[in-house]
Amino acid sequence: MYPFGKGLKRYVPFLFLLVPLVLYIIFYFGPSMMTVIYSFTDIKNVPGSELKFVGLQNYYDVFFSGNSGERVDSIIRTLYFMVIVTIVQNGLALLVAVIINQKLKGDYFYRAVFFLPVVLGVAVVALVWSMMFDPLSGPVNYLYNALFGYKDMFFGSFTHAFGYIIFVQIWMYMGYSMLIFLAGLQSVPKDLYEAGYIDGTSKWQSFKNITFPLIAPSFTVNMLLSIIGAMSTFDIILATTDGRFNTRTMAYDVYKETFRGSLEMGLPSALSVVQFLIILVFVVIAVKQMRKREVEY
Repeated sequence: MYPFGKGLKRYVPFLFLLVPLVLYIIFYFGPSMMTVIYSFTDIKNVPGSELKFVGLQNYYDVFFSGNSGERVDSIIRTLYFMVIVTIVQNGLALLVAVIINQKLKGDYFYRAVFFLPVVLGVAVVALVWSMMFDPLSGPVNYLYNALFGYKDMFFGSFTHAFGYIIFVQIWMYMGYSMLIFLAGLQSVPKDLYEAGYIDGTSKWQSFKNITFPLIAPSFTVNMLLSIIGAMSTFDIILATTDGRFNTRTMAYDVYKETFRGSLEMGLPSALSVVQFLIILVFVVIAVKQMRKREVEY
């Protein structure tokens, strides 16, 4: 009944939990709460500067003053980025996971290949694709020219740069989603497929009525990770276009306003809170819908 003993020893697990709790409060919860507080002030990134509360002025400035038009465009662009990345990344990851789960020869090699971009890091990925998409000497432009007689500016194009960033984002993180789907697929009991085969079900019917319902928790996890990751992405943008060529997102705006803009910290804090609220809304909706599917099956 008491695996850690009786008396004071019963509190040993709580002491172990206390350390990560303190670290969480210091490095995550505390700064998050300060960001919310700062969003209602005119705080500046200057030691010794005075601080006073300005109410909702910073939130008003996010949408209705200065370069608010660019911020609204960033919000719309971020939502577009999130939708495309979430759908395409999870769709491709599920397809690859299903194929690898067929016990192909060398399946561990394929897993490593698809997961490799995840461990490379943003700097390496950005460097690789900047070289691949080099408009003068990149191999992709040679391929475009040879097949279609067409050349592109890639990360230097006002119309196509954001699309290429979406491609790089999906390429980098699809392997992570694939492993989660693969773990879910391997947990499905084989006797269910055998029973379905005896009943004469096709492969599509087996996937629809057996596989898909049983890997619904994997879908939930991947959807949440994709939404949060896409809404928070700024590092790939920073490393490839630095926000130029219509590629700014909310996360990049927070970075830019904080470290490259004015010394005011209230406005980027308000923008961070708005970003958090948008992420929260989509996460709650996604969890609610995906949980329904899990309960149904």
